[in-house]
Amino acid sequence: MAQQRQYDHEYKVQVVKLAQEIGGAHTPQSTMTLNEELIQLRKQLKDQDKEIKRLKKENEFLEEASAFSQ
Repeated sequence: MAQQRQYDHEYKVQVVKLAQEIGGAHTPQSTMTLNEELIQLRKQLKDQDKEIKRLKKENEFLEEASAFSQ
């Protein structure tokens, strides 16, 4: 059985203050869980790594091509 966390009064005050600053723009339906965000960031990193590799190959090709055209 999971234990219920106990939060002190100051923590609760800070959470309410933060929620008011955000303004309710993020509803529970529109926010991501930490796991979903982690999955999205890992996918983004993987996509960026692929793009970096592609651009490096393209640069190498262009450098070799420019050597022949001079």
